Amino acid sequence: MITAAELATPNFPNWCPGCGNFGIWAAFKNAAVTSDWDNTNTAFVAGIGCHGHMVNFVKLTSFEGLHGRPIPVATGIKMANHRLNVFVFTGDGDCLGEGGNHFINAARRNHNITVLLHNNNIYGLTTGQTSPTTRKDFPTKSTPDGNPDEPFKVLNLAIAAGATFAARVYANDIAGLSAMIIKANEHQGFSVVEMLQPCITFNKECSPTFFTDNTYKLPDSYDPTNIAAALEKTLEFGEKQIPVGLFYKVDKPTAESEFPQIDAKPLVDNQVEKRDVSELLQTLY
Repeated sequence: MITAAELATPNFPNWCPGCGNFGIWAAFKNAAVTSDWDNTNTAFVAGIGCHGHMVNFVKLTSFEGLHGRPIPVATGIKMANHRLNVFVFTGDGDCLGEGGNHFINAARRNHNITVLLHNNNIYGLTTGQTSPTTRKDFPTKSTPDGNPDEPFKVLNLAIAAGATFAARVYANDIAGLSAMIIKANEHQGFSVVEMLQPCITFNKECSPTFFTDNTYKLPDSYDPTNIAAALEKTLEFGEKQIPVGLFYKVDKPTAESEFPQIDAKPLVDNQVEKRDVSELLQTLY
């Protein structure tokens, strides 16, 4: 079994004091220890943003891609070796701005990966510009007179695009987030966990107090298999009106299961045959 010490790197996180990333970092490490995720069975990809520093603070096989491109890298890893647990760390800007097309199409194809979406409603690494989830009329460095655009509702978009697992957890609920990450990974299909992440430096509105005062857990009577109810719930966001928990879960064939080429064994287990293509090249001159 892997231990927390084995997951530790020499680098201590350099996020701002009070950043929600600390809770996410702790929750993911707890999930890894509980589930025995190590370098033989797990890989994760990060995009560009404050969340991207996760590759420096968790000693697991990882790759930091271009801005907005962690999902296609992750789907490539999963296609090459579908035995791996594959995670994506991405932000609201990275995933829904630069990476929006990748997000909706990976959801549509139901790739069997887990997307851990850090949502602080702002571009944090570039010091406070409007992101795709910033509240309408909210003033930022890039929209000093107020954001003119309606924000994306993360889980509504994910479910509508085809995600088969959609959940939301407050980042500082370390135990709850850890359990949800495990549950998302165990699901066979495209899993999205929206993590409500305070950014106390550049978004004073979405503070820890705001989230603790205004979130509520979905009741036990809630049915996560009801897509209509799930979509309706994802529209709630406001004072005393931010639901957290598992919104939607359905079983459907994964993208990887649709390819007979990897049904018997992963691509990485196939021997690469060298071929002499000189004769073919001659026809091109």
